[in-house]
Formats: sequence, C-alpha cells, structure tokens
Amino acid sequence: MFSHILIPTDGSKLAAKGIRAGVKLARAVGAKVTGLYVIFPYVPPAYGEATLYHVPGMSPQDCKKIFLKQAAQALAVIQSQAKTAGVRCQVKHVTGGQPWEAILRTARSAKCDAVVMASHGRSGLGGVILGSETNHVLAKSKIPVLVVR
Repeated sequence: MFSHILIPTDGSKLAAKGIRAGVKLARAVGAKVTGLYVIFPYVPPAYGEATLYHVPGMSPQDCKKIFLKQAAQALAVIQSQAKTAGVRCQVKHVTGGQPWEAILRTARSAKCDAVVMASHGRSGLGGVILGSETNHVLAKSKIPVLVVR
C-alpha cells in the first residue's frame, strides 16, 4: 500500500493527532516515515515605507536558534512515537514561506507516497482569512493525503 509516509508537524497538540495516525498507519503497512517541520524565513520587522525597527535582543541569528529549537522539539515527538512503534523514521526541517509548498516539495524529494497531517477544520470566514495549509496540500498533491481531525 504505502512504503514512505510524510508526517508534517507544527508542534501543536492538533499536529500530535496527525503524528499518532501517521505512525500507526506506517506500522500497520510496514512503511517508514519522514517527519517534517517548516521554519518560516526571518523577516525583519518593518513599518510604512520599509522603515526598519530594531527589536532589542532579536537578531536573525537569535531567531534562527529559536526556530531550530522549536523544530527539534516538534520533530522529537515524531521520532519518539516512531521508535516506540518500531517504525523507521527520519526527520528534517526546511525553511519556506508557504508550509504547504514545503510539504509538497519535501514529499516529492523524499519520494513519499502518502502524507498524513492534521487539520484545524476551519471553514467559512476563518478558513478564508487564515487560509488552510491542509486545503492547499489536498488541492495540489499528486499523492494520497490522509487528514486527521
């Protein structure tokens, strides 16, 4: 059925549901998993006509350290659950402005044949304003996507 499942996470409690489902599916079908965390690129604070303001103590390097720490914590959850389930696992973080694009790009480059991810299930105005990474992945993916709520 599936041999390589991509499990994206943002480190949230909701994403943990997607992780559990993805690892459980991988165990059931004998697949390996790749955990993914997307780091947003550093964008300096700006106002008006690109007037930059200095944020004390927050250099691009400081932000990168914080983002990498968040990625490591989120990906450790996938590694731990995969290890407990006896599922082969690798994890990676990538930088990208649009998480859905990074998810699809990673699925292609890692040769994954399925994606398992959680969704907040926002609809109506909330879905329009906030957008939905899951909806974008569903609309553009060429491989099966299992959405967990």
